[in-house]
Amino acid sequence: MTVAVVTDSTASLDPDDAAREGITVVPTTVIIGARVYTEGVDVTSHMIADALADNVPVSTSRPSPETFQAVYRALASTGVDEIVSVHISSKVSGTVDAARLAADRVDVPVRVVDTMQAGLATGFAAGAAARARDAGGTAEEVEAAAVASARSARVLLYVDTLEYLRRGGRIGRAAALIGSALAVKPILTLEDGEVTPLEKVRTSSKALARVEALAVEAVRGYAGDYDIGVLHLASEPVAVRVAQSLAQQLDRPEIPVDEVGADIGAHVGPGMIAVTVSAR
Repeated sequence: MTVAVVTDSTASLDPDDAAREGITVVPTTVIIGARVYTEGVDVTSHMIADALADNVPVSTSRPSPETFQAVYRALASTGVDEIVSVHISSKVSGTVDAARLAADRVDVPVRVVDTMQAGLATGFAAGAAARARDAGGTAEEVEAAAVASARSARVLLYVDTLEYLRRGGRIGRAAALIGSALAVKPILTLEDGEVTPLEKVRTSSKALARVEALAVEAVRGYAGDYDIGVLHLASEPVAVRVAQSLAQQLDRPEIPVDEVGADIGAHVGPGMIAVTVSAR
């Protein structure tokens, strides 16, 4: 049996990494002003950051069921017997619903995984699925690997302001902080698939130091190896400093730093720093 692994572009996977690991990435749609773009094709995170800074309206849209159908059928035409499709939390996006609708309309069996995560946590889950596939796992085992990775993941998110999450309707339980967060820097996480406040810190430097401490604490709770990465939007120097500090604390040669995908970036805003860890 040949198993294919699919994810969506909110997983913030580097295109070269996705290609190397044999993961098919379905793009989301990003709208800046009146223009429509396809993530990974003709829109960049820099464009998102610039638009948000200039108060240009930015919104996003899930891939359509028809887009997923086309992807699933194309994979089936190459001889794929089953597909495991790994996606962003259904609590913050309709992507899982679109994938499930498409799965019901194609002849190839598709297992849709709602990671209840976002960003790199979804990407790490897709990577775990790909490793299980490459190890000769069945579709059921590939699905289980993605689920296990997602369940173990910890997303630690620092944002300069909650305004972009509020505008995009992705704020979840962190809505409780609106109006009271002017004098604090919130540290957010994903809990039960929703953006949830974790801690409130007085300054950005203390918040980032706390993000590092929480990441180290999470890693030390894992029994074995783990994935870790740092994402940012228009804040590369800060992200690099966080990654270097974490690498030193965790005795790793380096920790990858990437700019978050355009879709996620539209909802978190410039200055965002996210550290994501997941057990392997």
